[in-house]
Amino acid sequence: MDEIAEQLKNYTILCVEDEDGIRKRLVNTLKYYFAEVYEASNGEEGYYVYYDKRPNIIISDIEMPEKNGIQMIEEIRKNDLTTIVIMLTAYSSEEYLLNLINLNINHYILKPVVSDNLLSGIVKAFGNKLQKKAIFSEDMYFDMGKRELYYKNEIVILRKRDKSFLLLLHENKNRVLTYSMIEEYIWKDKSMSMSALKTFIKELRQRLPIELLENIPQEGYKLKLL
Repeated sequence: MDEIAEQLKNYTILCVEDEDGIRKRLVNTLKYYFAEVYEASNGEEGYYVYYDKRPNIIISDIEMPEKNGIQMIEEIRKNDLTTIVIMLTAYSSEEYLLNLINLNINHYILKPVVSDNLLSGIVKAFGNKLQKKAIFSEDMYFDMGKRELYYKNEIVILRKRDKSFLLLLHENKNRVLTYSMIEEYIWKDKSMSMSALKTFIKELRQRLPIELLENIPQEGYKLKLL
């Protein structure tokens, strides 16, 4: 569990909960595990914080004023199927939980939430993203704990943005990583020009000992199958 806790420090999380006392306890616990913890008191505010900060994971209550958790996630899922979502719910009926699955929600945690089921729920939601290694080829892998890329057991020197891009490619290895996704998750709050992207890709290719990137004209990039 220590290795998992170390990996979680590479991620950011948004906590959306309308009850101040519950939200404060959740945020204090999450700060122990995550690099950054953002918070919001309802779905409306939660959506704006999500749009501004682009967290890796969202944990949200369902019943909230102004905009509930389901409405917030429906809006987010229109353009984002990557961000991990965990819902907090007091209901456990099969029909109710099936509706959550249809929203492409990664996991749910039954209330009341305690530290143990919070952490185990987060780990389950991440699935194999919390694996120790992201394998790129027989000789190349990314050590998730150390945040380093290795080729033939030697560290490949990369910039922070290079590493984020490779991991995003790996997470989406069965589909094209579009220009808009790259701008949203790698450039984040900055504007990405095509010339800047081309320069970034060119320099990354020069750093990599083998070719990992496949250019899909007019669309984006995908991981080259080796």
